[in-house]
Amino acid sequence: MKIVSLLPAATEIACALGLREGLVARSHECDHPEDVGALPALTRARVDSSLPSAELDEQVRRIVAERLPIYMLDEARLAGLAPDVVVTQEACEVCAISYEQVMGSLRRTAANACVVSLQPTRLADVLADVVAVAAACGVPERGRALVEGLKVRLEGVVRPAPRPRVAVVEWLAPPMLAGHWVPDTIAAAGGEPVGPPAGEPSPYATWDEIRALRADAVVVAPCGFDLSRTVEEAGPLRDTLRGLAPRVLLMDGNAYLNRPGPRLVDAAETIAAWLSGGDVPADRAVPL
Repeated sequence: MKIVSLLPAATEIACALGLREGLVARSHECDHPEDVGALPALTRARVDSSLPSAELDEQVRRIVAERLPIYMLDEARLAGLAPDVVVTQEACEVCAISYEQVMGSLRRTAANACVVSLQPTRLADVLADVVAVAAACGVPERGRALVEGLKVRLEGVVRPAPRPRVAVVEWLAPPMLAGHWVPDTIAAAGGEPVGPPAGEPSPYATWDEIRALRADAVVVAPCGFDLSRTVEEAGPLRDTLRGLAPRVLLMDGNAYLNRPGPRLVDAAETIAAWLSGGDVPADRAVPL
């Protein structure tokens, strides 16, 4: 079976299911596990992800206003691969190539491929997506086993008491609060999520509005940024961020909170340890 994954979280799911050998291509953003970097990348972005947050946000807004796709797909290479399964998404057109683009390309290049489109908004949806990918790839029992293992880990999280109020900042310039599956992940870590309700999109907010949430702790995890990039971007905002709550954690959002995949459980475990006063892995997060 030949599998194409056009979403980093889907690539992680496929590999966690033991399907790495079946993967024949990925998106340009798929980077975990590390060896998937050897696979051909079928997508590329119009935006320059190396730009500072404010400039990157402005560039995305301009492309959207011009009604241009943010991402492009290599149709010729897709046709040559003739995949059996293509995993894509309908959750966010800013974060990954859109479902409409993918379906349009597949009609021209690989009409017989089985398409799995992920559109999670809650943590439970992410677990359901694991089952869906496993079923489409012919290994349903692996999906059920993986989900059971993830649930056991979530149930085993040692949560702080009393529950601290926790806000998650998903973008720094302009500021955004994290929605979708992130509030569920905070709740799984033993925090009381403040900000958008679980399952709702991530909204823009002012620093005053975030401060008014009266959080006991703030996690800063900009979408698509690894830990070193987060530390770099947070540097000039150190005083502002420290003014939001008594405790602030800078986290690798790209790996652990932004992607709706198995490592959300790692995020819950890491945040729970931090909220309880324990140490966190230095490659995942650092207190500010």
